[in-house]
Amino acid sequence: MSKLKLAVVIGSTREGRFAEKPAHWIADLAKSDGAFEVEVIDLKDYPMAFYGDPAATTEQSETAARFKAKVQEFDAYIFTAAEYNHAPTAVLKNAIDHGAWVRKPVAFVGYGGVGGARAVEQLRQIAVEMEMASVKTGTHILFPEYLAIVKGEKQISDFAHLVDAAKTMLGQLAWWGKALKSARDEEANASLAKAS
Repeated sequence: MSKLKLAVVIGSTREGRFAEKPAHWIADLAKSDGAFEVEVIDLKDYPMAFYGDPAATTEQSETAARFKAKVQEFDAYIFTAAEYNHAPTAVLKNAIDHGAWVRKPVAFVGYGGVGGARAVEQLRQIAVEMEMASVKTGTHILFPEYLAIVKGEKQISDFAHLVDAAKTMLGQLAWWGKALKSARDEEANASLAKAS
């Protein structure tokens, strides 16, 4: 089987955001894993109106359509999950609402007071509703680690437990990615055979 197409989605657009650091770190780890062809998708590049907003401009609607078409290209996803007020960012929730993710696996790299765990917990529930398969292991950058990274005292890769969690997470994502891609391909082939 060819490499899985993996999108790493930067889940924050806030000024001074931290999200780029874990996004590029996990993208580099995924590239070295060998199972994935990786692309980073920055939500800053897709300024969309809130899902279903009747005041959305033509440009925002076209951007949302472009985003949906883009994410459909991939077999698996990793979202960076900042935690604000015990929840994920509104921009990430909105992007998930606009996207098309059915029968594909997702993983999370969270950060914040408790490693973004509360935001990730909510995102897992949303993923189920979107018919995504959330892998068990997440990667959680706790606040003391976050501070050390922001201050330039450490890199994410300096924390062995984060690297270990990320490798386990990527292994699970690759397994589910292959299994679900195989099932989608089988279903598509059956539909073609039925139509001919």
